[in-house]
Amino acid sequence: MNAFYNKTGVGDVLLVQLTPEAPAEIRTETNGDVTVIRDAESGEASGFNLFRASEYVEPDQDGQIEVNEALIDALKKAFGQNGTQFDFEIDISPKFVVGHVLSKEKHPNADKLSICRVDTGGETLQIVCGAPNVAEGQFVVVAKPGAVMPSGMVIKDAELRGVPSSGMICSARELDLPDAPKEKGILVLEGDQTPGEPFRF
Repeated sequence: MNAFYNKTGVGDVLLVQLTPEAPAEIRTETNGDVTVIRDAESGEASGFNLFRASEYVEPDQDGQIEVNEALIDALKKAFGQNGTQFDFEIDISPKFVVGHVLSKEKHPNADKLSICRVDTGGETLQIVCGAPNVAEGQFVVVAKPGAVMPSGMVIKDAELRGVPSSGMICSARELDLPDAPKEKGILVLEGDQTPGEPFRF
């Protein structure tokens, strides 16, 4: 689940994305200030808009909003006030986390790609990485599937040159960090780190 708010550009509307891709055809259901967007064929909810959002939640900034228990509770209340039934069994685990590179192997079909096994706390992900400086033993920043990069790109499970890849090992530039180096390469975290810990930027 990803939530966005931009009062200047869009108005007092909270935009919530539930699936990485928009359905080919959609249908909408509106009750009061809530519009749920569904896949026209399957009926699965792909997102919703909450109008007059500041009356229900307290977005503290424009841009992506942190999804946490407090926001979920406020959304449940808003849906109830607008007579809308919705299943809020939603994954709110952090999507940008510390990862520990357990292994690195050469990609069999691409000279500049590596296949990495990365411990992200609760799971080990296989990530295909093109950074020249990735190495076994590093602590890195991992964008897990479902993460929205500062550029707006949504991270999805993919297959790169025939090898499955879940997530992305990030560079400072991709994370839009200040003073990010111009050279290609992932961000390597200093000191002891805990895999699975949220990365704040």
